[in-house]
Amino acid sequence: MDSTDNPLHRLKELNEIGIALSKQRDINSLLETILEAAKRITHADAGTLYLLEPEQQVLRFEILRNDSLNIAMGGTSGMPITFPPVNLYENGKPNHAMVVSHSALSGETVNIPDAYAAKGYDFSGTKKFDARTGYRSQSFLAVPMRNHEDEVIGVLQLINAQDRETGAIVSFSKDDQQLLESLASQAAIALTNRRLIKQLEELFEALIQMINTAIDDKSPYTGGHCARVPALTMMLAEAVNRTTQGPLKDFFMTDRDLGELKIAGMLHDCGKITTPVHVVDKATKLQTLFDRIQLLDTRFEVLKRDAEIAHLKAEDRRQKTEYEARIRQLDEDREFLRRCNIGGEAMTDEDQQRVRQIAAWQWRDADGEMHNFLSDDEVENLNIRAGTLTAAEREIINHHIVVTIKMLESLPWPKHLKNVPEYAGGHHERMDGKGYPNHLTREQMSVQARVMGIADIFEALTAKDRPYKPGKTLAESLDILGKLKLGGHIDPDLFDVFIREKVYLDYARQYLTTERVDDVDLSNIPGVNPGVS
Repeated sequence: MDSTDNPLHRLKELNEIGIALSKQRDINSLLETILEAAKRITHADAGTLYLLEPEQQVLRFEILRNDSLNIAMGGTSGMPITFPPVNLYENGKPNHAMVVSHSALSGETVNIPDAYAAKGYDFSGTKKFDARTGYRSQSFLAVPMRNHEDEVIGVLQLINAQDRETGAIVSFSKDDQQLLESLASQAAIALTNRRLIKQLEELFEALIQMINTAIDDKSPYTGGHCARVPALTMMLAEAVNRTTQGPLKDFFMTDRDLGELKIAGMLHDCGKITTPVHVVDKATKLQTLFDRIQLLDTRFEVLKRDAEIAHLKAEDRRQKTEYEARIRQLDEDREFLRRCNIGGEAMTDEDQQRVRQIAAWQWRDADGEMHNFLSDDEVENLNIRAGTLTAAEREIINHHIVVTIKMLESLPWPKHLKNVPEYAGGHHERMDGKGYPNHLTREQMSVQARVMGIADIFEALTAKDRPYKPGKTLAESLDILGKLKLGGHIDPDLFDVFIREKVYLDYARQYLTTERVDDVDLSNIPGVNPGVS
Protein backbone atom coordinates (compact mmCIF):
# COMPACT_ATOMS: atom_id res chain seq x y z
CA MET A 1 0.00 0.00 0.00
CA ASP A 2 1.21 3.47 -0.92
CA SER A 3 2.03 5.38 2.28
CA THR A 4 -0.24 8.16 1.08
CA ASP A 5 -3.15 5.67 1.13
CA ASN A 6 -2.54 4.94 4.79
CA PRO A 7 -5.72 6.00 6.69
CA LEU A 8 -3.70 7.67 9.44
CA HIS A 9 -1.69 9.60 6.88
CA ARG A 10 -4.84 10.75 5.10
CA LEU A 11 -6.50 11.79 8.37
CA LYS A 12 -3.37 13.72 9.29
CA GLU A 13 -3.48 15.37 5.86
CA LEU A 14 -7.16 16.25 6.36
CA ASN A 15 -6.35 17.78 9.73
CA GLU A 16 -3.54 19.86 8.19
CA ILE A 17 -5.93 21.03 5.49
CA GLY A 18 -8.41 22.13 8.16
CA ILE A 19 -5.72 24.19 9.87
CA ALA A 20 -4.73 25.74 6.54
CA LEU A 21 -8.36 26.63 5.81
CA SER A 22 -8.76 28.37 9.16
CA LYS A 23 -5.75 30.58 8.45
CA GLN A 24 -6.80 31.67 4.95
CA ARG A 25 -8.17 35.25 4.88
CA ASP A 26 -8.83 35.94 1.21
CA ILE A 27 -12.01 34.27 -0.06
CA ASN A 28 -10.66 33.54 -3.56
CA SER A 29 -7.54 31.97 -2.08
CA LEU A 30 -9.69 30.04 0.39
CA LEU A 31 -11.84 28.58 -2.39
CA GLU A 32 -8.74 27.64 -4.33
CA THR A 33 -7.23 25.98 -1.27
CA ILE A 34 -10.43 23.97 -0.79
CA LEU A 35 -10.48 22.62 -4.34
CA GLU A 36 -6.75 21.88 -4.49
CA ALA A 37 -6.96 20.08 -1.15
CA ALA A 38 -9.94 18.03 -2.37
CA LYS A 39 -8.05 16.99 -5.51
CA ARG A 40 -4.94 16.15 -3.51
CA ILE A 41 -6.53 13.89 -0.87
CA THR A 42 -8.55 11.98 -3.49
CA HIS A 43 -5.82 12.06 -6.16
CA ALA A 44 -8.31 13.53 -8.67
CA ASP A 45 -7.21 14.92 -12.02
CA ALA A 46 -9.82 17.68 -12.20
CA GLY A 47 -12.41 19.45 -10.13
CA THR A 48 -14.84 22.31 -9.87
CA LEU A 49 -16.13 24.27 -6.90
CA TYR A 50 -19.60 25.79 -7.20
CA LEU A 51 -21.25 28.26 -4.85
CA LEU A 52 -24.99 28.53 -4.39
CA GLU A 53 -26.73 31.80 -5.25
CA PRO A 54 -29.97 31.47 -3.24
CA GLU A 55 -31.79 34.41 -4.83
CA GLN A 56 -31.07 33.30 -8.40
CA GLN A 57 -31.36 29.59 -7.50
CA VAL A 58 -28.22 28.70 -9.43
CA LEU A 59 -24.83 27.15 -8.79
CA ARG A 60 -22.10 29.55 -9.94
CA PHE A 61 -18.69 28.30 -11.10
CA GLU A 62 -16.01 29.64 -8.74
CA ILE A 63 -12.89 27.52 -9.29
CA LEU A 64 -12.11 25.09 -12.11
CA ARG A 65 -8.94 23.01 -12.42
CA ASN A 66 -7.91 20.26 -14.85
CA ASP A 67 -4.33 19.03 -14.57
CA SER A 68 -4.22 16.93 -17.74
CA LEU A 69 -5.52 19.77 -19.90
CA ASN A 70 -3.55 22.40 -17.94
CA ILE A 71 -6.72 24.40 -17.31
CA ALA A 72 -6.89 26.80 -14.36
CA MET A 73 -9.84 29.17 -14.22
CA GLY A 74 -11.26 31.30 -11.42
CA GLY A 75 -9.69 32.03 -8.06
CA THR A 76 -6.23 33.56 -8.22
CA SER A 77 -5.57 32.27 -11.75
CA GLY A 78 -6.60 35.52 -13.37
CA MET A 79 -8.68 33.58 -15.91
CA PRO A 80 -12.43 34.16 -15.64
CA ILE A 81 -14.83 31.22 -15.90
CA THR A 82 -17.05 31.74 -18.92
CA PHE A 83 -19.40 28.79 -18.38
CA PRO A 84 -22.98 29.72 -17.49
CA PRO A 85 -24.22 28.83 -14.00
CA VAL A 86 -26.12 25.59 -13.39
CA ASN A 87 -29.83 26.16 -12.80
CA LEU A 88 -31.33 24.41 -9.78
CA TYR A 89 -34.78 24.60 -11.37
CA GLU A 90 -35.89 24.24 -14.97
CA ASN A 91 -39.37 25.49 -15.85
CA GLY A 92 -40.22 25.62 -12.15
CA LYS A 93 -39.21 22.01 -11.52
CA PRO A 94 -36.14 20.77 -9.58
CA ASN A 95 -33.22 20.05 -11.89
CA HIS A 96 -32.10 16.56 -10.89
CA ALA A 97 -30.64 15.82 -14.31
CA MET A 98 -27.32 17.46 -13.51
CA VAL A 99 -25.07 15.82 -10.93
CA VAL A 100 -24.14 19.03 -9.10
CA SER A 101 -27.69 20.45 -9.04
CA HIS A 102 -29.03 17.12 -7.77
CA SER A 103 -26.38 17.09 -5.03
CA ALA A 104 -27.29 20.65 -4.02
CA LEU A 105 -31.04 20.02 -4.04
CA SER A 106 -30.96 16.63 -2.29
CA GLY A 107 -28.02 17.33 0.01
CA GLU A 108 -26.60 13.95 -0.98
CA THR A 109 -23.21 12.84 -2.24
CA VAL A 110 -23.16 11.49 -5.81
CA ASN A 111 -20.42 8.96 -6.68
CA ILE A 112 -20.38 7.80 -10.32
CA PRO A 113 -17.78 5.27 -11.53
CA ASP A 114 -18.22 6.08 -15.23
CA ALA A 115 -20.24 8.98 -16.60
CA TYR A 116 -20.64 7.34 -20.02
CA ALA A 117 -22.38 4.36 -18.44
CA ALA A 118 -24.38 6.24 -15.79
CA LYS A 119 -28.17 6.31 -15.91
CA GLY A 120 -30.47 9.10 -14.76
CA TYR A 121 -28.12 12.04 -15.33
CA ASP A 122 -27.55 14.29 -18.32
CA PHE A 123 -23.86 14.15 -19.31
CA SER A 124 -24.35 15.58 -22.81
CA GLY A 125 -22.40 18.70 -21.92
CA THR A 126 -19.56 16.59 -20.52
CA LYS A 127 -19.43 14.49 -23.69
CA LYS A 128 -19.29 17.62 -25.88
CA PHE A 129 -16.42 18.95 -23.76
CA ASP A 130 -14.58 15.64 -24.14
CA ALA A 131 -15.13 15.60 -27.89
CA ARG A 132 -13.80 19.12 -28.22
CA THR A 133 -10.72 18.63 -26.01
CA GLY A 134 -9.89 14.94 -26.40
CA TYR A 135 -10.40 14.44 -22.68
CA ARG A 136 -12.19 11.42 -21.22
CA SER A 137 -14.36 12.26 -18.23
CA GLN A 138 -14.97 9.08 -16.32
CA SER A 139 -15.37 8.97 -12.54
CA PHE A 140 -17.32 11.74 -10.77
CA LEU A 141 -17.70 12.60 -7.10
CA ALA A 142 -20.01 15.49 -6.12
CA VAL A 143 -20.33 16.46 -2.44
CA PRO A 144 -22.62 19.18 -1.05
CA MET A 145 -20.97 21.78 1.19
CA ARG A 146 -23.06 22.38 4.33
CA ASN A 147 -22.53 25.21 6.80
CA HIS A 148 -23.04 25.15 10.57
CA GLU A 149 -26.79 25.65 10.07
CA ASP A 150 -26.93 22.57 7.82
CA GLU A 151 -27.61 24.71 4.76
CA VAL A 152 -26.05 23.75 1.42
CA ILE A 153 -23.89 26.67 0.29
CA GLY A 154 -22.10 24.99 -2.60
CA VAL A 155 -20.91 21.77 -4.21
CA LEU A 156 -17.46 20.23 -4.64
CA GLN A 157 -17.22 18.09 -7.77
CA LEU A 158 -14.15 16.03 -8.59
CA ILE A 159 -13.44 14.19 -11.83
CA ASN A 160 -11.24 11.18 -12.64
CA ALA A 161 -9.68 9.67 -9.57
CA GLN A 162 -6.21 8.33 -10.39
CA ASP A 163 -4.53 5.22 -9.11
CA ARG A 164 -1.60 6.45 -7.02
CA GLU A 165 0.78 3.83 -8.45
CA THR A 166 -0.22 3.41 -12.10
CA GLY A 167 -2.00 6.73 -12.77
CA ALA A 168 -4.93 4.88 -14.34
CA ILE A 169 -8.40 6.43 -14.01
CA VAL A 170 -10.37 4.61 -11.33
CA SER A 171 -13.53 5.09 -9.32
CA PHE A 172 -13.60 7.25 -6.20
CA SER A 173 -13.41 4.87 -3.24
CA LYS A 174 -15.57 4.88 -0.10
CA ASP A 175 -12.58 6.34 1.77
CA ASP A 176 -12.29 9.08 -0.85
CA GLN A 177 -15.97 9.87 -0.41
CA GLN A 178 -15.77 10.01 3.38
CA LEU A 179 -12.66 12.18 3.32
CA LEU A 180 -14.21 14.57 0.81
CA GLU A 181 -17.41 14.79 2.84
CA SER A 182 -15.34 15.70 5.91
CA LEU A 183 -13.36 18.24 3.91
CA ALA A 184 -16.54 19.72 2.41
CA SER A 185 -17.93 20.19 5.90
CA GLN A 186 -14.76 21.92 7.13
CA ALA A 187 -14.59 24.00 3.96
CA ALA A 188 -18.21 25.12 4.26
CA ILE A 189 -17.66 26.29 7.83
CA ALA A 190 -14.39 28.04 6.94
CA LEU A 191 -16.06 29.75 3.97
CA THR A 192 -19.09 30.77 6.03
CA ASN A 193 -16.84 32.19 8.73
CA ARG A 194 -14.81 34.14 6.17
CA ARG A 195 -17.98 35.46 4.57
CA LEU A 196 -19.32 36.46 7.97
CA ILE A 197 -16.07 38.26 8.83
CA LYS A 198 -16.16 40.03 5.48
CA GLN A 199 -19.78 41.04 6.02
CA LEU A 200 -18.91 42.38 9.48
CA GLU A 201 -15.95 44.31 8.04
CA GLU A 202 -18.21 45.76 5.35
CA LEU A 203 -20.83 46.61 7.98
CA PHE A 204 -18.19 48.31 10.12
CA GLU A 205 -16.94 50.38 7.21
CA ALA A 206 -20.53 51.25 6.32
CA LEU A 207 -21.11 52.48 9.87
CA ILE A 208 -18.00 54.65 9.60
CA GLN A 209 -19.28 56.01 6.30
CA MET A 210 -22.58 56.71 8.00
CA ILE A 211 -20.79 58.81 10.64
CA ASN A 212 -18.93 60.69 7.91
CA THR A 213 -22.19 61.18 6.03
CA ALA A 214 -23.67 62.71 9.18
CA ILE A 215 -20.70 65.07 9.42
CA ASP A 216 -21.03 65.80 5.70
CA ASP A 217 -24.72 66.58 6.06
CA LYS A 218 -23.96 68.76 9.05
CA SER A 219 -21.16 70.56 7.26
CA PRO A 220 -20.23 70.00 3.60
CA TYR A 221 -16.83 71.55 4.32
CA THR A 222 -15.63 68.69 6.49
CA GLY A 223 -17.44 65.88 4.69
CA GLY A 224 -15.12 66.03 1.71
CA HIS A 225 -12.17 66.14 4.08
CA CYS A 226 -13.33 62.95 5.80
CA ALA A 227 -13.33 61.17 2.44
CA ARG A 228 -10.11 62.57 0.97
CA VAL A 229 -7.77 62.23 3.96
CA PRO A 230 -8.06 58.40 4.07
CA ALA A 231 -7.41 58.26 0.32
CA LEU A 232 -4.26 60.40 0.59
CA THR A 233 -3.17 58.51 3.71
CA MET A 234 -3.24 55.22 1.81
CA MET A 235 -1.41 56.75 -1.16
CA LEU A 236 1.44 57.85 1.09
CA ALA A 237 1.45 54.56 3.03
CA GLU A 238 1.76 52.57 -0.19
CA ALA A 239 4.54 54.92 -1.33
CA VAL A 240 6.40 54.21 1.92
CA ASN A 241 6.06 50.49 1.20
CA ARG A 242 7.59 50.80 -2.26
CA THR A 243 10.37 53.27 -1.46
CA THR A 244 13.86 51.78 -1.83
CA GLN A 245 15.94 54.58 -0.36
CA GLY A 246 16.14 56.75 2.71
CA PRO A 247 15.51 55.89 6.38
CA LEU A 248 12.12 54.33 5.58
CA LYS A 249 13.36 51.87 2.95
CA ASP A 250 13.12 48.93 5.38
CA PHE A 251 9.80 49.99 6.91
CA PHE A 252 6.93 47.89 5.55
CA MET A 253 3.21 47.68 6.30
CA THR A 254 1.40 44.40 5.66
CA ASP A 255 -2.11 44.26 4.21
CA ARG A 256 -3.42 44.06 7.76
CA ASP A 257 -1.37 47.09 8.77
CA LEU A 258 -2.71 49.02 5.79
CA GLY A 259 -6.25 47.98 6.63
CA GLU A 260 -5.81 49.25 10.18
CA LEU A 261 -4.44 52.56 8.89
CA LYS A 262 -7.34 52.91 6.45
CA ILE A 263 -9.87 52.54 9.29
CA ALA A 264 -7.95 55.15 11.30
CA GLY A 265 -8.01 57.50 8.33
CA MET A 266 -11.75 57.08 7.94
CA LEU A 267 -12.30 57.82 11.64
CA HIS A 268 -9.68 60.52 12.18
CA ASP A 269 -12.24 63.34 12.46
CA CYS A 270 -15.21 61.47 13.90
CA GLY A 271 -15.13 63.83 16.90
CA LYS A 272 -16.27 66.67 14.63
CA ILE A 273 -19.75 65.27 14.92
CA THR A 274 -19.91 67.19 18.22
CA THR A 275 -18.39 70.45 16.90
CA PRO A 276 -20.94 73.29 16.56
CA VAL A 277 -21.84 73.96 12.94
CA HIS A 278 -21.47 77.73 13.24
CA VAL A 279 -17.81 77.26 14.19
CA VAL A 280 -16.97 74.62 11.56
CA ASP A 281 -18.69 76.64 8.84
CA LYS A 282 -17.44 80.06 9.93
CA ALA A 283 -16.70 81.58 6.54
CA THR A 284 -16.13 85.16 7.75
CA LYS A 285 -14.90 86.70 10.99
CA LEU A 286 -18.31 88.08 11.99
CA GLN A 287 -20.32 85.00 11.06
CA THR A 288 -22.33 83.22 13.72
CA LEU A 289 -25.73 81.98 12.59
CA PHE A 290 -25.51 84.73 9.98
CA ASP A 291 -22.85 87.18 8.82
CA ARG A 292 -23.01 90.16 11.19
CA ILE A 293 -21.37 92.40 8.61
CA GLN A 294 -24.95 93.17 7.63
CA LEU A 295 -25.49 94.82 11.02
CA LEU A 296 -22.48 97.01 10.41
CA ASP A 297 -23.92 97.99 7.03
CA THR A 298 -27.03 99.21 8.85
CA ARG A 299 -24.98 101.24 11.31
CA PHE A 300 -23.03 102.84 8.47
CA GLU A 301 -26.31 103.83 6.86
CA VAL A 302 -27.38 105.38 10.16
CA LEU A 303 -24.18 107.43 10.35
CA LYS A 304 -24.50 108.52 6.73
CA ARG A 305 -28.10 109.52 7.31
CA ASP A 306 -27.08 111.47 10.42
CA ALA A 307 -24.42 113.25 8.40
CA GLU A 308 -26.93 114.06 5.69
CA ILE A 309 -29.45 115.44 8.19
CA ALA A 310 -26.75 117.57 9.83
CA HIS A 311 -25.74 118.86 6.43
CA LEU A 312 -29.30 119.80 5.48
CA LYS A 313 -29.85 121.58 8.76
CA ALA A 314 -26.63 123.52 8.56
CA GLU A 315 -27.04 127.21 7.68
CA ASP A 316 -23.52 127.40 6.31
CA ARG A 317 -23.63 125.68 2.93
CA ARG A 318 -19.83 125.70 2.92
CA GLN A 319 -20.05 122.53 5.04
CA LYS A 320 -20.86 120.62 1.86
CA THR A 321 -17.20 119.75 1.38
CA GLU A 322 -16.96 118.36 4.93
CA TYR A 323 -20.16 116.37 4.40
CA GLU A 324 -18.87 114.80 1.19
CA ALA A 325 -15.57 113.96 2.88
CA ARG A 326 -17.46 112.34 5.74
CA ILE A 327 -19.52 110.21 3.36
CA ARG A 328 -16.39 109.12 1.52
CA GLN A 329 -14.72 108.21 4.82
CA LEU A 330 -17.71 106.15 5.89
CA ASP A 331 -17.80 104.32 2.56
CA GLU A 332 -14.06 103.62 2.73
CA ASP A 333 -14.27 102.36 6.30
CA ARG A 334 -17.23 100.14 5.44
CA GLU A 335 -15.27 98.55 2.58
CA PHE A 336 -12.27 98.21 4.90
CA LEU A 337 -14.32 96.28 7.48
CA ARG A 338 -15.75 94.13 4.72
CA ARG A 339 -12.21 93.20 3.66
CA CYS A 340 -11.23 92.53 7.28
CA ASN A 341 -14.28 90.30 7.67
CA ILE A 342 -13.18 87.98 4.89
CA GLY A 343 -10.10 86.80 6.77
CA GLY A 344 -6.79 85.92 5.20
CA GLU A 345 -3.28 84.71 5.80
CA ALA A 346 -2.26 87.70 7.96
CA MET A 347 -3.60 91.02 9.27
CA THR A 348 -1.23 93.92 9.91
CA ASP A 349 -0.92 95.82 13.19
CA GLU A 350 -1.99 98.98 11.34
CA ASP A 351 -5.22 97.38 10.15
CA GLN A 352 -5.98 96.13 13.65
CA GLN A 353 -5.48 99.65 15.03
CA ARG A 354 -7.81 101.07 12.38
CA VAL A 355 -10.51 98.59 13.46
CA ARG A 356 -10.17 99.84 17.05
CA GLN A 357 -10.45 103.46 15.88
CA ILE A 358 -13.64 102.74 13.97
CA ALA A 359 -14.98 100.89 17.00
CA ALA A 360 -14.81 104.12 19.05
CA TRP A 361 -17.27 105.95 16.84
CA GLN A 362 -20.70 106.59 18.30
CA TRP A 363 -24.08 105.80 16.78
CA ARG A 364 -27.65 106.24 18.03
CA ASP A 365 -30.02 103.27 18.09
CA ALA A 366 -33.80 103.30 17.62
CA ASP A 367 -34.31 104.17 21.30
CA GLY A 368 -32.05 107.18 21.01
CA GLU A 369 -29.24 105.58 23.04
CA MET A 370 -25.61 106.07 22.01
CA HIS A 371 -23.27 103.08 21.51
CA ASN A 372 -19.77 102.39 20.33
CA PHE A 373 -19.87 101.57 16.64
CA LEU A 374 -18.37 98.09 17.26
CA SER A 375 -18.93 95.87 20.27
CA ASP A 376 -15.99 94.22 22.03
CA ASP A 377 -16.93 90.89 20.45
CA GLU A 378 -17.02 92.44 16.98
CA VAL A 379 -13.61 94.05 17.53
CA GLU A 380 -12.16 90.74 18.70
CA ASN A 381 -13.49 88.92 15.62
CA LEU A 382 -12.53 91.57 13.08
CA ASN A 383 -9.01 91.72 14.51
CA ILE A 384 -8.38 88.00 14.07
CA ARG A 385 -4.88 88.04 12.63
CA ALA A 386 -5.26 85.00 10.34
CA GLY A 387 -8.29 83.00 9.28
CA THR A 388 -11.76 83.52 10.70
CA LEU A 389 -11.64 81.87 14.14
CA THR A 390 -11.10 83.51 17.50
CA ALA A 391 -8.87 81.79 20.04
CA ALA A 392 -11.96 80.40 21.80
CA GLU A 393 -13.43 79.11 18.55
CA ARG A 394 -10.13 77.56 17.54
CA GLU A 395 -10.08 75.79 20.89
CA ILE A 396 -13.55 74.43 20.10
CA ILE A 397 -12.31 73.18 16.72
CA ASN A 398 -9.19 71.67 18.27
CA HIS A 399 -11.32 69.90 20.86
CA HIS A 400 -12.63 67.60 18.13
CA ILE A 401 -9.44 65.58 18.30
CA VAL A 402 -9.88 65.08 22.05
CA VAL A 403 -13.42 63.85 21.38
CA THR A 404 -12.13 61.63 18.57
CA ILE A 405 -9.59 59.97 20.87
CA LYS A 406 -12.16 59.59 23.64
CA MET A 407 -14.67 58.00 21.26
CA LEU A 408 -12.16 55.63 19.70
CA GLU A 409 -10.54 54.57 22.96
CA SER A 410 -13.97 53.62 24.31
CA LEU A 411 -14.42 50.94 21.61
CA PRO A 412 -13.42 47.28 22.15
CA TRP A 413 -10.99 47.06 19.22
CA PRO A 414 -9.86 43.60 18.08
CA LYS A 415 -6.13 42.93 18.10
CA HIS A 416 -5.57 43.81 14.43
CA LEU A 417 -7.21 47.24 14.92
CA LYS A 418 -5.89 48.11 18.38
CA ASN A 419 -3.74 50.98 17.06
CA VAL A 420 -6.60 52.88 15.40
CA PRO A 421 -7.01 55.37 18.31
CA GLU A 422 -3.27 56.17 18.30
CA TYR A 423 -3.08 56.63 14.53
CA ALA A 424 -6.25 58.71 14.30
CA GLY A 425 -5.50 60.69 17.44
CA GLY A 426 -2.03 61.80 16.38
CA HIS A 427 -2.74 63.64 13.15
CA HIS A 428 -2.59 67.10 14.81
CA GLU A 429 0.66 66.45 16.67
CA ARG A 430 3.92 68.03 15.49
CA MET A 431 7.40 66.56 15.23
CA ASP A 432 8.74 69.24 17.59
CA GLY A 433 6.15 68.52 20.29
CA LYS A 434 4.16 71.73 19.73
CA GLY A 435 1.06 70.02 18.37
CA TYR A 436 -2.07 68.93 20.18
CA PRO A 437 -3.66 67.45 22.17
CA ASN A 438 -0.77 65.52 23.80
CA HIS A 439 2.27 67.50 22.55
CA LEU A 440 3.95 64.34 21.29
CA THR A 441 7.36 64.46 19.64
CA ARG A 442 8.38 62.56 16.52
CA GLU A 443 10.00 59.81 18.57
CA GLN A 444 6.79 59.28 20.53
CA MET A 445 4.66 58.78 17.41
CA SER A 446 4.20 55.83 15.07
CA VAL A 447 5.05 56.20 11.39
CA GLN A 448 1.36 55.66 10.63
CA ALA A 449 0.28 58.62 12.78
CA ARG A 450 2.91 60.77 11.09
CA VAL A 451 1.60 59.66 7.69
CA MET A 452 -1.86 60.82 8.67
CA GLY A 453 -0.47 64.18 9.81
CA ILE A 454 0.91 64.96 6.34
CA ALA A 455 -2.25 63.72 4.62
CA ASP A 456 -4.47 65.88 6.85
CA ILE A 457 -2.43 69.03 6.19
CA PHE A 458 -1.99 68.59 2.44
CA GLU A 459 -5.69 67.87 1.94
CA ALA A 460 -6.59 71.01 3.89
CA LEU A 461 -4.16 73.11 1.83
CA THR A 462 -5.55 71.93 -1.49
CA ALA A 463 -9.24 71.65 -0.53
CA LYS A 464 -11.51 73.88 -2.57
CA ASP A 465 -14.55 73.50 -0.31
CA ARG A 466 -13.35 75.37 2.78
CA PRO A 467 -15.71 78.22 3.79
CA TYR A 468 -12.89 80.65 4.61
CA LYS A 469 -10.45 80.27 1.70
CA PRO A 470 -10.11 79.11 -1.90
CA GLY A 471 -8.07 75.98 -2.56
CA LYS A 472 -4.38 76.56 -3.18
CA THR A 473 -2.60 75.37 -6.28
CA LEU A 474 -0.36 72.32 -6.20
CA ALA A 475 2.83 74.43 -6.20
CA GLU A 476 1.54 76.74 -3.44
CA SER A 477 0.56 73.75 -1.29
CA LEU A 478 3.94 72.07 -1.71
CA ASP A 479 5.69 75.35 -0.87
CA ILE A 480 3.83 75.53 2.44
CA LEU A 481 4.33 71.82 3.14
CA GLY A 482 8.08 72.22 2.58
CA LYS A 483 8.18 75.13 5.04
CA LEU A 484 6.32 72.96 7.57
CA LYS A 485 9.02 70.30 7.17
CA LEU A 486 11.77 72.82 7.87
CA GLY A 487 9.78 74.20 10.81
CA GLY A 488 9.56 70.85 12.59
CA HIS A 489 5.86 70.48 11.93
CA ILE A 490 5.79 67.33 9.77
CA ASP A 491 7.99 64.25 9.46
CA PRO A 492 10.97 65.05 7.17
CA ASP A 493 11.46 61.45 6.00
CA LEU A 494 7.81 61.10 5.01
CA PHE A 495 7.94 64.46 3.25
CA ASP A 496 10.87 63.13 1.20
CA VAL A 497 8.84 60.03 0.26
CA PHE A 498 5.85 62.26 -0.54
CA ILE A 499 8.01 64.17 -3.02
CA ARG A 500 10.23 61.37 -4.35
CA GLU A 501 7.36 58.95 -5.04
CA LYS A 502 5.25 61.82 -6.49
CA VAL A 503 2.35 61.14 -4.13
CA TYR A 504 1.37 64.79 -4.45
CA LEU A 505 0.93 64.37 -8.21
CA ASP A 506 -1.12 61.17 -7.94
CA TYR A 507 -3.41 62.88 -5.46
CA ALA A 508 -3.67 66.07 -7.54
CA ARG A 509 -4.70 64.18 -10.66
CA GLN A 510 -7.55 62.52 -8.80
CA TYR A 511 -8.82 65.26 -6.52
CA LEU A 512 -7.72 68.70 -7.77
CA THR A 513 -9.36 70.65 -10.55
CA THR A 514 -7.26 71.09 -13.69
CA GLU A 515 -6.62 74.79 -13.16
CA ARG A 516 -5.07 74.13 -9.74
CA VAL A 517 -2.66 71.45 -10.97
CA ASP A 518 0.08 73.85 -12.03
CA ASP A 519 3.68 73.07 -12.97
CA VAL A 520 5.90 72.31 -9.99
CA ASP A 521 9.60 73.15 -9.97
CA LEU A 522 10.90 71.03 -7.09
CA SER A 523 14.11 73.05 -6.94
CA ASN A 524 12.01 75.96 -5.70
CA ILE A 525 10.17 73.98 -3.01
CA PRO A 526 11.60 74.47 0.51
CA GLY A 527 12.89 71.32 2.16
CA VAL A 528 13.22 69.26 -1.00
CA ASN A 529 16.50 67.34 -0.94
CA PRO A 530 18.84 67.92 -3.90
CA GLY A 531 18.62 65.28 -6.60
CA VAL A 532 14.92 64.56 -6.12
CA SER A 533 13.18 64.60 -9.49
